Amino acid sequence: MNQRSRLLAHALMRVLALALGCVFAATASAGQITVSAAASLQDAMRAIGGAFESAHPGVKVDFNFAASGLLLAQIAHGAPADVFASADRQTMDRAQAQHLIAPATRADFASNTLVLVSPRSRAAPFQALADLRRADVRRIALGTPASVPAGHYAQAALERAGLWAGLAPKFVYADNVRQTLNYVSRGEVDAGFVYRTDAGADAATVRIDFTVPGAGVVHYPIARVAASRDAPDADAFIAFVTGAQGRALLAAHGFTPP
Repeated sequence: MNQRSRLLAHALMRVLALALGCVFAATASAGQITVSAAASLQDAMRAIGGAFESAHPGVKVDFNFAASGLLLAQIAHGAPADVFASADRQTMDRAQAQHLIAPATRADFASNTLVLVSPRSRAAPFQALADLRRADVRRIALGTPASVPAGHYAQAALERAGLWAGLAPKFVYADNVRQTLNYVSRGEVDAGFVYRTDAGADAATVRIDFTVPGAGVVHYPIARVAASRDAPDADAFIAFVTGAQGRALLAAHGFTPP
């Protein structure tokens, strides 16, 4: 390619980039927001998104569901997002420390509990965490503690009970809490740590054995992403989630008030 051709190609690329920038700007101003939310919020958030769109004609809500730690990493690397909803305060604290959210918009909007679940195909439920040490228990599913809050809560509870190190060879790590639930539902593991709301979504094949002692209350915070291209609609969505209609939909999916 000669010098003139390179200059022409460079000019065309600049024109194309400018055109694409205009398209993205137009899309952002057309009332479309992206909500990055913890995997355990899937069912409730989809219901909330539909109700919000009905109450705000012209505004479209897209969702990105994954483990809270993975969502934070995506936002930190520039992935488009307008609202971030985490399954724990610690991940939101990290987002705030990295200046990735607008602190004034942050609010706790729901709570949950960690439970031990097992396949209904098993003869009997577990009675205590110490039961997981039995020889017939070979595989225990939990989210990767470094990125999945449910896994972090499970690790903390098992460490308090003095069981973490001894059970380590049995652990099967999942990318998010819904994957943990799927392992249990398909009978691929003997037990798993999930949120009560997730277990309720698959009650036909999964039973709740008990609430995990020492795990405490799981708090869900929400905030506008600092780099949001549609702050007014993002703020409106947060207000909807934390308002009466959002709270009612969260309760219908098993979540408790913050």
